[in-house]
Formats: sequence, structure tokens, C-alpha cells
Amino acid sequence: MKLFNTMSRRKEEFVPLEEGKVRMYVCGPTVYNLIHIGNARPMIIFDTVRRYLEYKGYEVNYVSNFTDVDDKIIKKAIEEGVSSEEISQRYIAECKKDMAGMNVKPATTHPLATQEIDGMIDMIQTLIDKGYAYPVADGTVYFRVKKFKEYGKLSHKNLDDLQSGFRSLQVSGEDQKEDPLDFVLWKPKKEGEPFWKSPWCDGRPGWHIECSVMSKKYLGEEIDIHAGGEDLVFPHHENEIAQSECCNGVPFAKYWMHNAFLNIDNRKMSKSLGNFRTVRQIGEQYDLQVLRFFMLNAHYRSPLNFSADLMESSKNALERITDAAARLRDRQAAASVQEASEDEKKMMQEEAAFVTKFEEAMDDDFNTADALAAVFELVKFGNTNVQEGSSAEFAAHTLEVMTKLCDVLGLILDKKEEILDEEIENLIAERQAARKAKDFARADEIRGLLLDKGIELKDTREGVKWKRI
Repeated sequence: MKLFNTMSRRKEEFVPLEEGKVRMYVCGPTVYNLIHIGNARPMIIFDTVRRYLEYKGYEVNYVSNFTDVDDKIIKKAIEEGVSSEEISQRYIAECKKDMAGMNVKPATTHPLATQEIDGMIDMIQTLIDKGYAYPVADGTVYFRVKKFKEYGKLSHKNLDDLQSGFRSLQVSGEDQKEDPLDFVLWKPKKEGEPFWKSPWCDGRPGWHIECSVMSKKYLGEEIDIHAGGEDLVFPHHENEIAQSECCNGVPFAKYWMHNAFLNIDNRKMSKSLGNFRTVRQIGEQYDLQVLRFFMLNAHYRSPLNFSADLMESSKNALERITDAAARLRDRQAAASVQEASEDEKKMMQEEAAFVTKFEEAMDDDFNTADALAAVFELVKFGNTNVQEGSSAEFAAHTLEVMTKLCDVLGLILDKKEEILDEEIENLIAERQAARKAKDFARADEIRGLLLDKGIELKDTREGVKWKRI
């Protein structure tokens, strides 16, 4: 299995630090509002990576944090006249709802930054003791970037270039710093802000130190995979490496994975452009499984463009899979023969080729687009070969293979049972009666009425099926 390592800029064979086990850290959201579809991409991508590692037999310790102390959280709390904790707890709960809707598995641990402050103070003190950090008069603590000779190794940025362009990296209190590139590890409180006591001042941690500490506590000093969106490569992940490696004296992460950006209608998502979309808004229009399918239908390192047309085509494509699964269930239930014939057994063996194709795609840097193509080949095979007279064993085996592959992708094949209101149920029943009485004019009229109500009917050998349109 190979994955693209941002550090080396090439695909590398995946060999975990400890045989059979994977330690994986994924930077989670800052919880000051409902998550947007940009947040959703790494959640879905790295959940799928985790699922495939588990499918391959690895025991995965998957840690993804919630940043629950931040300027944006404090601003929102002040606006609403409530505590920062109330804001963060509210949006952690909402985030977990959206994650469940996208079928993102809960992490092994979801640490909260505010619960790990003691560890942050300890790490900062170690960095000061080792000469990698220094406090200034107002209690701010900075990291000495130039003392870490490998700074820039992840983002492939040159220190001299950064020096000349440091204006874009300014941090408040620049005049107190020994060097313009030095970044904040601890900062003093401002009026009305939450704060914690430290040896330097009452204040709170800088953002970068949080992930270094949480990763170390729950995964150890060295981890296998550190992942997140490509916007985190610099400065966040670069700074994490500097802090962690200077503190612990060992390499921080063996592999770095980053997903590419998500655009909306070919433009960067932003509130000012009015093209900002939350996962909750998408969930009002589509089952969030459609959003998950949409995300997986492109390689994670490719920029992805979100549009209404692409979501519609994702909805239709996902329905091809769920419809095929429903058809296989019907065939299995209605089969008059239980055991597979010799010909069917040969076809069941042929299905292994689709599994191989799927695994080859996933082994090649988690190419979910090609993995989905293998699923669609299996769907076509099942639709063509599992027929009315097929055995229950053949239908069940095909469904089992399809379910196994879709589960790796986090796609649920059981359609949610929707309850129709009584009026529509009665119209469907009346149409069935009209067809039985050969009153096809009335049957067609009712079909039209149902279409107007957004219900499409399909007559099959297993009876009438319906779906919302």
C-alpha cells in the first residue's frame, strides 16, 4: 500500500512504526459555528482512509481534536452574551450530528484543547528549558524558529524567503520578538476572555501547541500518519513539527497526508461571495450520503468543485448502487432455489476480480474514484447476472461483496425506509386496483398525480416501487 507523503512529495510504501497498528492524528474543526462542506472533505477522506486501514487488518488509534478555545469562539460568545464553553459545547454537539449524517465514525478519542492545558504548559516549559522558546515582558512565550534547523521541511519553504516575506506572517507583539518569524506558544488574556494560570501570565495557548500536545498524549511522541487540509501545511503543521521534534527529540510523524481545497461553482468558498455552504444546509436538500459519495468521486489530492449539477449526478449515481442492492435483496427473498448452481459458483468466483480492482485502487494512495469505478462494475455484473430465476446464495453473495466494498467507503446500502403520508399511500393502492381492473387510463392519471407530488413509480416483477424526485 502506497500513500503520497507531503514531506517527501512522493508516494511511499506504508510501513507502520508498530506492526499491525496505526497511530493517526487528524486536525479537527474550530467549533464556533456549524461545519461547512470544506470541513467535511477531510472528515470524509480520512474516515475512509481509517476504514480501509481497518479493512486491511490494522488496529487504528484515530485521534481528531476539537479546537474549543479560539478568537472566533470568543467573538461569538461575546456577541451572544454567553460563555465560550457554551458556544464550543453547542457546536461540538452539532458537529457530531453532521458527522453521523455523513457516516463518519467517531474517533478513538476526540480531545478538547481546553482539557489539555496542563500538558501544553509542560511542553512550553520544556521548550524554554531547552532554549527553543522564550518569554517576554508581558508574559507572551515565543518559539525560536531559527533554532530549529529543519524548519520548512514539510512546506518546502526556505527560511530566507520567509524572512523577506515575514510581513504576511506578523503576530501581535512583533516588536517583542527576537525574530519576526517566531510564533506564539502562550499569550496573555484580554478583558473578558477565558484564561488559565501559567508560570508566565494568566492567558491561553497558541493554536499550534494544542495539536502537538494532544497528539503526544493520545498517540505518543512518534505517530504514523498526521493529516488535514492542505491549508494547514503552513504554518500550522510546520509549527507542530518544530515544537514536537524540539521537545521530544524524535521525528513527529512518519507520513503527512493533505487533501486539496474544495471550491463552490469554480470559486473559493467564502461568506463575502455568498457561496458559503454548511453541511446542515446540504442535508436539507440531499441525504448526506450523497455528499459523501460526491467527495469520494474525486482523488483526495485533486481540487474539488462543488455544484448543484455535480450533486445531482452524485445522487443519481449513488441510487444506481442502492437500487442494485435493493434488487439483490428482493432476488434473494423471492428465490425459489437456495443453493447456487455450478455456473453461478463460477460467477461468484469472478466477483473476486472486482474486489482485487477495488483494493488495487485503494492501495494506490487511496484512489477512491477508481475504487468506486470497481463498485460500479460489480453493480453492472449483478444487474446482468442475478436474474429472476437465480439462487438465493448467488444473490446473497453478490450483495455481500457489494456491501463489504461500500462499507470501506462509508456508503450505506440500506435505503432509509421513508413513510408516505396516507393520501399518497391511498393513491398508490388505487392505481394498483385500477391496473388489476385493466383501467389503464385511471392508472396513468394517478401516476401523473403522484409525479406532481414528487413521487415516481416504477413497476417491477417484485411489485410497484417508488422514489422521491
